[in-house]
Amino acid sequence: MFTKATYYATLAISAAVGLWHFFVPTMFQWYDYLPLQYHNLIVGIDWTNCCFSAFLLGVSCMCLFWGRRALAGNREAMQLYLFLTVVWTFRACLALFIEPWPLDPIPWAAVLQLVASTLLAVFMIIVSIRFARALRKG
Repeated sequence: MFTKATYYATLAISAAVGLWHFFVPTMFQWYDYLPLQYHNLIVGIDWTNCCFSAFLLGVSCMCLFWGRRALAGNREAMQLYLFLTVVWTFRACLALFIEPWPLDPIPWAAVLQLVASTLLAVFMIIVSIRFARALRKG
């Protein structure tokens, strides 16, 4: 029961982050920090953000739709969840060890993303360990 609840909760959060991220540049006024003459940089940021958002939302939704399969031991469905776990773990490691998000200009956002991404990665790792054990047995 814990695995099932955690599986669906982590994916719902991951999908929500993917959807939310489409609106982040406007919400946090990213363009106010960039000189307008760097239009190529703005386009590059937009494209990167849109691709990231679509990837995260899409893979999270695929895992949600394949939830029964993954929880029933389907190898491919579990592997997709394991991959998404690697993405979130990498994201958490970036924030924790490699290059933490600067506290300026919005300190609460920096702290919130650090805590949220780390907790999400930890819970996904718990489910992934159970999946990895099942994959080794089967």
